[in-house]
Amino acid sequence: MFRQCVAVALLATAVSACGSITRGTSELIAFNSEPPGAAVQTSKNRFCPSTPCSLDIPRSEEFDATFTLPGYRPKTVPVRTKLVGTGAAGFAGNVLAGGVIGMGVDAYNGAAFDHFPNPVNVTMVPDALPSAERIRGPRRGRPGV
Repeated sequence: MFRQCVAVALLATAVSACGSITRGTSELIAFNSEPPGAAVQTSKNRFCPSTPCSLDIPRSEEFDATFTLPGYRPKTVPVRTKLVGTGAAGFAGNVLAGGVIGMGVDAYNGAAFDHFPNPVNVTMVPDALPSAERIRGPRRGRPGV
């Protein structure tokens, strides 16, 4: 009888974090820029030398991604987490398999969350417009002006 109780307890512990098992605790996030070639630095000290690129980020980690490219203004994008889709299903699956302990584990390690936006896409803005456009502004279809 004791062995059966221990076996049940071990099984419940093993499956208590359904989201952790089925989804993992990290997520691959893609970073893209137009034009390509921008460096990406996160507020959590992760780095991509040149876009397009991807980083494997813990699901519980929220951060800001700053894109830099010579001749362009830096662009910062907040990347946050939320409970969505299969994360919610895995989280809810803990009720059947592991109960409150599994739910706590998934919430703590982020297995129930996805990052958004993912992919992170930015359009870089030049540092300065060409001098003619700064002085006169863009032409608006008026011939001879």
